[in-house]
Amino acid sequence: MRIKALIGVCLWMSFALILRAQHQELDEQPASWKAKSGQPADSTCIRDAFRHGVAQGHFRYYFMGTDNAPGLKDYFANAAGGGLRFESAPFYGFQFAISGFYIFNLASSDLGAVDSTTGQKNRYEIGLFDLEDPYNHKDLDRLEELYLKYQYKGASVKLGRQLLNTPFVNLQDGRMRPTGAEGVYATVDASKKLKFEGGWLYAMSPRSTVRWYDVDESIGLYPMGTQPTGLPSQYKDNLQSKGIFMLSSTVKPAKGVKVQVADLFTENMFNAAFAQVDIAVPLKGETKLIGAAQGIRQDAVADGGNADPALTYIPRGSKAMTFGAKIGLKQPKWELSLNYNRITQHGRYLMPREWGRDPFFTFMPRERNEGLGDVHAVMAKFDRNFPKIRSKAGLSMGYYHLPAPNDFPMNKYGMPTYAQLNLDLRHTFHKMLQGLEAQVLIYGKYSDHDLLSNRRFEFNKVNMLGYNLILNYHF
Repeated sequence: MRIKALIGVCLWMSFALILRAQHQELDEQPASWKAKSGQPADSTCIRDAFRHGVAQGHFRYYFMGTDNAPGLKDYFANAAGGGLRFESAPFYGFQFAISGFYIFNLASSDLGAVDSTTGQKNRYEIGLFDLEDPYNHKDLDRLEELYLKYQYKGASVKLGRQLLNTPFVNLQDGRMRPTGAEGVYATVDASKKLKFEGGWLYAMSPRSTVRWYDVDESIGLYPMGTQPTGLPSQYKDNLQSKGIFMLSSTVKPAKGVKVQVADLFTENMFNAAFAQVDIAVPLKGETKLIGAAQGIRQDAVADGGNADPALTYIPRGSKAMTFGAKIGLKQPKWELSLNYNRITQHGRYLMPREWGRDPFFTFMPRERNEGLGDVHAVMAKFDRNFPKIRSKAGLSMGYYHLPAPNDFPMNKYGMPTYAQLNLDLRHTFHKMLQGLEAQVLIYGKYSDHDLLSNRRFEFNKVNMLGYNLILNYHF
């Protein structure tokens, strides 16, 4: 595997001279989608609105490799792609936007091959391409944004395909492309201290897919795990829902204090309520004491998606509760925090992975605690900026105490208790290479659980190393 990783690095370096690709990693709004200047003046002619619009482009290259424990299959992949986005200038408050992206599989191991010991499939590298067809290397294109926006003073509404960042539906863009949503979504800045947003989503295009799906069809594209009975989940293509209804508000009642409450209602399936308070207290000099508290409650709605318990997403009458806390210190050049999250014994916390990543303070890229109950998680994180050399470094360490992997009512995906370490390095180029960004993400997960004699609980889950090399170029 280390030889494969070296080959990937060489490909990455040679490809950089030709491509120089872009797209933000993890949970950030894609930089290439940000406006390069202030809001343009309102046009009085439709043709001028298009002529004075803003066109943006980006390219992206991604090498990913997974080094599993001895005796288990390793994987690697090299992906490259690019995209364009256009947004018109305002026309009596209206704007039109469209964007698309293409991806190529430059070189990879056989992503459709199963591990001979466990019979399980690839988990990480396939996410760079089309998880529904591991042998699709070329026809990987997607219309990502296509919306009409109306803006009046501090309020705006979008109709169509768009990119959202909310606690439950978000970009989760740690692969080649983020998750997209389709529907009607509005934001209202009532004042400098109060903001509302919400809407109805009726379609999704999850990360690692190239199609758009109705909301109920989008659930089950990722691995489904087990039912509470221990039998394989069978809810894919068996759910009924009219869509997702979301509403949230953010208020800043005092300096350094922010309160956010949100609710996600998936018709005929479940409801999730979210609340979070963030504080920042000035200390000596530029140092701030930061802290936050969070709570989530989830309840099944109706039959949870299907009247047949064997085909439903969330069992009828079930509920889950989570709460978390964060405390730390922050300066302009660094931030240190200690984070905790608890999922109670009431039941599994279930949120479709196709829609976004966990909103927990203890979230670390390349693993999730969705699908679990009775969890204690602790994570320490240190981020450091080096503005003189335009670089950033991040180190995070976490310990996640989970139910036994064969405790099916509390452990949907058979994940053992584990420890994780992530190293994240980023550099922004300038002068002739302005617009080019590079990132290295290396992570490791370890467990010594007694049940690891069943290697299905180990493969692509723990006792592994992962390597990510990313080039982003935006213009």
